[in-house]
Amino acid sequence: MSVRCGIGYDLHRLAEGQKLIVGGIELPFEKGSVGHSDGDVLAHALCDALLGAAGLGDIGTHFPDSDPKWKGANSLRFLEHARKLLDEKHFAIEHVDAVVILEKPRLGPHFPKMREALAGALGVTVEHIHLKAKTNEGVDAVGHGEAIAAHVVATLSRP
Repeated sequence: MSVRCGIGYDLHRLAEGQKLIVGGIELPFEKGSVGHSDGDVLAHALCDALLGAAGLGDIGTHFPDSDPKWKGANSLRFLEHARKLLDEKHFAIEHVDAVVILEKPRLGPHFPKMREALAGALGVTVEHIHLKAKTNEGVDAVGHGEAIAAHVVATLSRP
């Protein structure tokens, strides 16, 4: 059996009048992510981690922000597509470990629904998805509440 790991990172500006979508669910908050699709920083970083582990490029390769068909798209679709590509290459998702960095709102209470949404899009159980949240202690754009970021490590296996 072969094991491969990939890392993903994403960052989006936060602005009033936008929806805050994280991990496939909408969170009640006065600001939301600015992005070409729905701006789901966690789904985007996860997609990059999965694609990277499999050697299949990155999210921009498969879903370019220059393509109008992805304008406002639900990022869970990106994960479903990544899962199909992994299936074609006979990769199994063993584990996902993610951290989302933002000052507000608190994410912990929303983790169960996020894990369900992400696991559903990837065709795995929620036990495969581990989520954490951190603040940036008031430092830089994330710490000033102007942005949201995510780091993800994905582990894949293949017979």
